Amino acid sequence: MTIAIHPAVDRGIHKGTDHFAGGTLRCQCAHDPVEVRIDAQVAFNHACGCSKCWKPAGALFSVVGVVPRDKVAVSAHGEKLSVVDDKALIQRHACSACGTHLFGRIENKDHAFYGLDFIHTELSKDTGWDGPGFAAFVSSIIESGTPPSAMAEVRQTLRSKGLEPYDCLSPELMDILAIHAAKAKGTYREA
Repeated sequence: MTIAIHPAVDRGIHKGTDHFAGGTLRCQCAHDPVEVRIDAQVAFNHACGCSKCWKPAGALFSVVGVVPRDKVAVSAHGEKLSVVDDKALIQRHACSACGTHLFGRIENKDHAFYGLDFIHTELSKDTGWDGPGFAAFVSSIIESGTPPSAMAEVRQTLRSKGLEPYDCLSPELMDILAIHAAKAKGTYREA
């Protein structure tokens, strides 16, 4: 059985080009698409199995990159954007006409990832975006209907594509969250 992870993974993961400075994301509307200008290369781009992230048709995972919030600007048809779930930690801004998620934003100023937005680079025709480097929340695809018996093959497929599968975030990102929590508690120490 062939497992379709995500088109950006299945066709081969591309390394970003040097000095790439961003591009424009567009929703999937044929007329008057929402456009969001991104003035940065993505960091921590990853395949995400969570049940909240937008995925293209037929994909088990989304591909989500992180950029500084101040590098994200709605440039056309922002009136069509609405927040999918205002109770969620990540406020996912989607086109109300086609349902495509353009960016996600954390509004909680006390969160370690405040100031970072989450984007889907496959919505851009610009070339040079850095491809995913790991897979996060892999077990969560069970919540979206993947049978548990398929998980070993899914993880093997991810590894064969060069993506280490995690059932949370990558160790580097988990360390950032833990450092933030330790600083908030006053228990953080430098080595």
